Amino acid sequence: MNIREAGSTSVDTGAASVSGSDDSVPGAGGARLGNGCSLAPPTCPDRAAQEICAERSALRRAAGASFIGNFVEWFDYASYGFLATVIARVFFPETDSTTALLATFAVFAVSFVMRPIGGIFWGSLGDRKGRRWALSWSILLMSGATFLIALLPGYATIGLAAPVLLLLLRMVQGFSASGEYAGAAAFLAEYAPAGRRGLYTCFVPASTATGLLAGSLFVTLLHATTSDAALDSWGWRIPFLLAGPLGLVGRYIRVHLEDSPKYREMAASADRQTTRCAPVTEVLRRHRGKVAIAFGVTCLNAVAFYLLLSYMPTYLVTELGMREDLSFLASTISLTVYIAAVFAMGHLSDRFGRRRMLILACVLFIVLTVPLFTLLQGVNLAVVIAVEIAFGVMLTANDGTLATFLAEIFPTRVRYSGFALSFNAANALFGGTAPFVATWLIQVTGSAAAPAWYLTAAAVLALGAMIASRETAFTELAND
Repeated sequence: MNIREAGSTSVDTGAASVSGSDDSVPGAGGARLGNGCSLAPPTCPDRAAQEICAERSALRRAAGASFIGNFVEWFDYASYGFLATVIARVFFPETDSTTALLATFAVFAVSFVMRPIGGIFWGSLGDRKGRRWALSWSILLMSGATFLIALLPGYATIGLAAPVLLLLLRMVQGFSASGEYAGAAAFLAEYAPAGRRGLYTCFVPASTATGLLAGSLFVTLLHATTSDAALDSWGWRIPFLLAGPLGLVGRYIRVHLEDSPKYREMAASADRQTTRCAPVTEVLRRHRGKVAIAFGVTCLNAVAFYLLLSYMPTYLVTELGMREDLSFLASTISLTVYIAAVFAMGHLSDRFGRRRMLILACVLFIVLTVPLFTLLQGVNLAVVIAVEIAFGVMLTANDGTLATFLAEIFPTRVRYSGFALSFNAANALFGGTAPFVATWLIQVTGSAAAPAWYLTAAAVLALGAMIASRETAFTELAND
């Protein structure tokens, strides 16, 4: 990847290049400075070193820009999930604890209705106006909605209006967040060198896990330092307040970053001037099979991610009777291992291929989910930590590979739209509803292991999708 050819700012600062000035001397092999001295052009090794440094700098900035938006999003989701029992008391106090928890998770789930709509909206903007443009606005709207949640009065103050306003803000947050994961992954995959796309694109799933980890640590700190009364009154608001400044920082970083080389290359091409139709229309007309495959494999990611990383602390406390501090401790340890494992799986996907890694994840979940859930029933801390780590490593085989696979399966001109549509549709149907469905299944069946069968079914669906797929790791990203 040549940053110069992609249209970025010149990196030859050390050459004092003034080739467009009147002081240049044609054919002299260098540039004549204003004092009459001649400065020869840098040697090839120096120029190559400068370009390598520029590429690495661009990659670092792209990784940071991709990381922060998803971090804010998932810090919010973690805070909401880990504080679900508190939020239930604040916004749904007139019902029994199980119904209040179901209502809290229902608000969480309904907000996901906006995700496919937001995916179409942000995907179209990202494919037409650029990844950077869409991402710089989505993070502003998302963090703003999250910040406003912190300012909401509870049910005791304004009655039914409190949960209604909570739902509306969660829907705005879901709409804006729907462009984050897909846009950041497409952006970073288009920046990364071909042989290391899996490793670099792993910054996106790593950012979600880091957001969850930060949320887990923050909520653990709140529980340790705040009384129940203070937590119900003002303590739960703090993590949502933090979204405001974090969102502004994220927007600043993105506004001051160039768009991806692949997108700029496509935008500059003559073919780009001929607009066939809206990006989402083109995706559904020309790439229906790819959308189906992407949707199918994302179903496992959606169910597993929300059940194992977001809902699990609540499950351990409400269904198995584990102490809250021990539940958060187990989640914190497993998430730390998870982040490291994500990068390992991304590297392995560069070596062995996306298809093999994603199929491996499906098989592991089909075989091991029910036995691992059964082990949780003893509520032994060491066993719980071991099981959560095992689940986390299994999930990284999917999560550490999926973002790169979805970016590679669609061509550049509709990459954002195809990724966002399939990813957000699966998350709306299976991800956001996972905590609600799990709680409902336990209530209906009377079995605390019921969510395991739901997760196993998602793995079977994903396996079918991956069997129908082709390998994408060892080819260049397609433009059209």
